[in-house]
Amino acid sequence: MLLGEICRLTPDHHQLDLACGKGEMLCRWAERYGMSGLGVDLSQVFLNSARERAIELGVVDRVSFQQADAAEVVLPAASFDVVSCIGATWIGGGLAGTVELMRQWLEPGGLMLIGEPFWHQAPPQDALDALGFEPDEFTSLVGTMERFEESGLELMEMVISDPNDWDRYEAAQWWTVTEWLRENPQHPDAAEMRIFLDSYKRSYLSFGRRYLGWGVFVLRSVD
Repeated sequence: MLLGEICRLTPDHHQLDLACGKGEMLCRWAERYGMSGLGVDLSQVFLNSARERAIELGVVDRVSFQQADAAEVVLPAASFDVVSCIGATWIGGGLAGTVELMRQWLEPGGLMLIGEPFWHQAPPQDALDALGFEPDEFTSLVGTMERFEESGLELMEMVISDPNDWDRYEAAQWWTVTEWLRENPQHPDAAEMRIFLDSYKRSYLSFGRRYLGWGVFVLRSVD
């Protein structure tokens, strides 16, 4: 909601949210600001939840959802005031490719919102190994800005998570998996999930919390 305030959203704005998941951002913004939007995601399960959320918040007349690969979806060019991709730059094969993907649907002067991790400090190799990242997959905060600039974007604003935000995001998943294991101890995937949960906790507590940051960046094309 802070991000929406920063973007100065109004009922005139029309948003495209790529890899929208369960549509929470679109639905909440439509409710708060009266804007309209389209969410695109691969998961029909997530999109079912998104449509239910739109009904719950009374915004079914303002938001819609489409099941598609965001890299292949066909939409009218330059038809959205806001194009967002929050935490899914894999859709374009990385940050630069995702920027180009998003740019085609953005109205001149519109806002691009990109959620992307960054390094608080350069991680050692054992951190990269534990977290499963390549050395150049992410960069520092200023390096992230420079990557945007190389793609022809100006950084206008940002919302950066703090360690407590990360804890809530990560630890909530531990709880969910732990509860699933308690309810499904004999499931064929249970043993593998226990190994995953232990590794997930250790990599976050050992390295993720210290080295990895997260931000949503508000951008505008410089041309």
